[in-house]
Amino acid sequence: VQLQASGGGLVQAGGSLSLSCVFSGDTFNRYAMGWFRQAPGKARDFVAGIRRTGATTYYSPSVKGRFTISRDNAKNTVALHMNSLKPEDTAIYYCAATLNRTDYSGYYYDARTYDSWGQGTLVTVSS
Repeated sequence: VQLQASGGGLVQAGGSLSLSCVFSGDTFNRYAMGWFRQAPGKARDFVAGIRRTGATTYYSPSVKGRFTISRDNAKNTVALHMNSLKPEDTAIYYCAATLNRTDYSGYYYDARTYDSWGQGTLVTVSS
């Protein structure tokens, strides 16, 4: 599996940005997808996740209501739409894929659940 994230950049606080991740190398709709982020000097944190059909999504409390995760199984892509951005959203954002099909939501928040990772795209939010 290969994941290619894009869409990062510099944006002012309060602005919006959309990230995209292209999946290849297997059947996309077999995988749940997630977005994580890592700020300088900090651990990699969960941002959002989406199950295989797109019907179930998960969000970190810090982004819920501001970010939206979506997927297009016909185009093998997962997106993260980010609104009302804050300086603390500054980080490298990574997309990730997992074959895990558990109904236990906690798994989707855990980076260890994910088998494949993209290279990351940098989002910088200026104050």
